[in-house]
Amino acid sequence: MAHANLSPDQTPPILGPCQIPQVSYASTAPELSDNTRYDFFSRVVPPDTYQAQAMVDIVKAMRWNYVSTVASEGNYGESGVDAFIQKSREDGESMHLKTLSVLPALSCWPSRVSLRELEQQISPPRAQVCPTNHARGNHDPLTNPPLKRRLLQAAKMANQTGHFIWVGSDSWGSKISPILNQEEMAEGAVTILPKRQTIKGFDRYFTSRTLENNRRNIWFAEFWENNFQCKLSRHALKKGSGIKKCTNHERIGKDSSYEQEGKVQFVVDAVYAMAHALHSMHKDLCPGKVGLCSKMDTINGTQLLKYIRQVNFTGIAGTPVVFNMNGDAPGRYEIYQYQITNTTREYKIIGHWTDQLHLDTNEMQWPGATQEVPSSICSQPCRPGQRKKIVKGIPCCWHCENCDGYQYQADTYTCKMCRFDLRPNGNHTGCDPIPIVKLEWSSPWAVIPVLIAVLGIMATLFVVATFVRYNDTPIVKASGRELSYVLLTGIFLCYATTFLMISAPDVFICSLRRIFLGLGMSISYAALLTKTNRIYRIFEQGKMSVSAPRFISPASQLVITFSLISVQLLGVCIWFGVDPSQAIIDYEDQRTANPKMARGVLKCDISDLSLICLLGYSMLLMVTCTVYAIKTRGVPETFNEAKPIGFTMYTTCIVWLAFIPIFFGTSQSAEKASNLSKFKQL
Repeated sequence: MAHANLSPDQTPPILGPCQIPQVSYASTAPELSDNTRYDFFSRVVPPDTYQAQAMVDIVKAMRWNYVSTVASEGNYGESGVDAFIQKSREDGESMHLKTLSVLPALSCWPSRVSLRELEQQISPPRAQVCPTNHARGNHDPLTNPPLKRRLLQAAKMANQTGHFIWVGSDSWGSKISPILNQEEMAEGAVTILPKRQTIKGFDRYFTSRTLENNRRNIWFAEFWENNFQCKLSRHALKKGSGIKKCTNHERIGKDSSYEQEGKVQFVVDAVYAMAHALHSMHKDLCPGKVGLCSKMDTINGTQLLKYIRQVNFTGIAGTPVVFNMNGDAPGRYEIYQYQITNTTREYKIIGHWTDQLHLDTNEMQWPGATQEVPSSICSQPCRPGQRKKIVKGIPCCWHCENCDGYQYQADTYTCKMCRFDLRPNGNHTGCDPIPIVKLEWSSPWAVIPVLIAVLGIMATLFVVATFVRYNDTPIVKASGRELSYVLLTGIFLCYATTFLMISAPDVFICSLRRIFLGLGMSISYAALLTKTNRIYRIFEQGKMSVSAPRFISPASQLVITFSLISVQLLGVCIWFGVDPSQAIIDYEDQRTANPKMARGVLKCDISDLSLICLLGYSMLLMVTCTVYAIKTRGVPETFNEAKPIGFTMYTTCIVWLAFIPIFFGTSQSAEKASNLSKFKQL
């Protein structure tokens, strides 16, 4: 049978070439599962690959993703950590594993120097979980402190008491020696041991062993000396050493501390496994015979190995003893936690692992007497509306970046722009519709134009009523009643269009805007142009002859006026055919840097350029009328309309020159509509 301290690299040279089967009660190195190298090796303890999986499952269950590993130098420690790293990767866990240190053998420790070096590595990592895997050995804790004690001592020197949560392998298990006098450093440590039980009757048997009744064990005398700190031979005593001579009256458990070794169960099971294999072989090769037969004299290791691998019995602790194709026992572990209370300091069973982890969270207690699981993460979780930017080479570490502006958090790692008609919600985790606004009747941009329009309409209606009342008087007739009514109609439409500009846009309202926006001014300027043209032709003709010019009758004047107006209507009809009216929502008009202030503007689909083109014909009529007003400025006083018309056209030109830059310099639709309404009213 192989002991735990036997290195896998030493096994083949000793027994492998001889094809001698082995059954180990403590060897757990993962390499021993390799049937191509260790095909005659079997064990009643699970390999460390199961232990590594159990440790990974513990780390996963605690949701720790930033872990530092510590291993002792040598096959057991380093291969154990390698298995832990490999299992964590196979599970696909987002876990960053930092190799904190590989501790040299105890004989290589120059005490304080190595402790200081380890202290520098320990202080201060962000990882608060530290799986440890150290070589097994039987070191006296008083004369040769184990590596685990040195590790805890280094953490204490680094002032990291309570910072680390240790996850220890079975080399730590439930031993007191690794944490002796350093219990505070080990508080909360989670350790693993192959599932075992105290064997009844063994304590009574072993404590009754003496040098007299146990002579068959050639190592028992050495154990006696180490256990009782004495020497059997007087010649081995040295002066001043403080070691006494053994009296042979010492008793185990009375004159020395005693606790049943946890591997007793596996030693018994290993012996029974070999016995069951030999028994099965005897039944097959020597049926019905007592003792060995000739067929068993010629057996080889291959035959015996076949029977060993086929054993299946209930072990001394009540658990099944079987081997898989690699000679490994199934993985069965108990999970311990070192807990400190006001009255006790002990390892407490908090769960077990048999192919999968079973933890009793109610039995756990962490440093500070809390049941809240401590965290060990590289980066804090990002807040809603932030994306993770992974640190290169460290998949579980990230920086949190805000999804700014019109971006929203599409997934954990991505920010995307909201659609043009949407804006991010309050925490940038999604997009909400941008509120729609329009020019409201209660807005200051609407109240003032409406007030002016109402006053203007009232004044216009008053003038119309006056004209109607005095329709046949000489002064009304002299002013050109027909063109005056046309002019008043145009003025009325200019004021009335204000209400169309403020009404909620739809297809009908937008169509009316196209029609009447330029029509009122075209009617007004067409009437004024016809008037000034008539005056100009009358006086120019009078300079050359006494005959009256043509087309100065009221009917002719109306025909000319309506002909000029029809050009405006024709242009609007063509525009309708090329580009039908529609209401749109403009999301760029009020798209601010702050998404909370963004608004979509409901308006008619009329561009600034189209609007100027629409008013362009009115501008042409106005300029032409102004030219005639200049030419007729010297007419006699009897034609008193000429000068007021001229003054009106001069001021209109000034208003137009001011309107164009103001209109194009205005950014918001409400302001443009308001300015346009005021301009038309002027």
